[in-house]
Amino acid sequence: MKKLLLIGGIVVALGVAGVIALTLFLGSIVTAGVNNFAPKLTQTKVTLTGASISPLTGSGTLRGLVVGNPRGWSDADLCALGNVHIEVAPFSILGDHIVVNDVTIDAPEFNYETKVVTSNVADLLKNIAQVTGGKDSPQATTKSGKPIKFEVKHFRLQNGWVRLGVGPAALKLPMPPIELTDLGTKEGGITPDQLVFAVMKSVTGSVVSATTQAAGKIGGTAGAAAAEGVKKAGEALKGLFGGKK
Repeated sequence: MKKLLLIGGIVVALGVAGVIALTLFLGSIVTAGVNNFAPKLTQTKVTLTGASISPLTGSGTLRGLVVGNPRGWSDADLCALGNVHIEVAPFSILGDHIVVNDVTIDAPEFNYETKVVTSNVADLLKNIAQVTGGKDSPQATTKSGKPIKFEVKHFRLQNGWVRLGVGPAALKLPMPPIELTDLGTKEGGITPDQLVFAVMKSVTGSVVSATTQAAGKIGGTAGAAAAEGVKKAGEALKGLFGGKK
């Protein structure tokens, strides 16, 4: 009996150790993937501090995701997403069709800068658009060389903030929530660059919406000129992408 209990204990211990090892392995794959792939797509600094994903439930967290400003803007980061909660279909992350059931970004912060009829978020979106679907687009593949595609059932960004301008005069504004569903579902999966572009297009629209709404409420302050610049930059951005958010 004691031997059976001992053997059982060893089996359980090995199982727990295996799960922990696989969790760390999956987290390292995601972290390395983001830090290697994202800068090539955005043409800016992108860093992910770490990630953890349970191989049993698919639940996980991405920690410390930061995107830098495009060239020609301030040295400040464009956005800090903090912790991102994800729910991935268990073990799909090891295949070539990754199914993400949920992505929730809570309380992200964006720094929005404008120049006449352009902005840092517009330039970031243009950077992504330039490489999306093209021959120079960075591709994610499996070890066997098959292209990796993504399907995101539900995406939500909530409780976000937009900082308009730089320095002491910057205004902090609440950001409208974003909710997207079935990204890549009808296509049978989309490439990472297509997914990032689809999400950033909506994020950019939400940032512009937050600041243009504030423009009509600001008067007689240093922020008024900045808000007026946002209106022009927002109109130019809508024109650039067919008037769609």
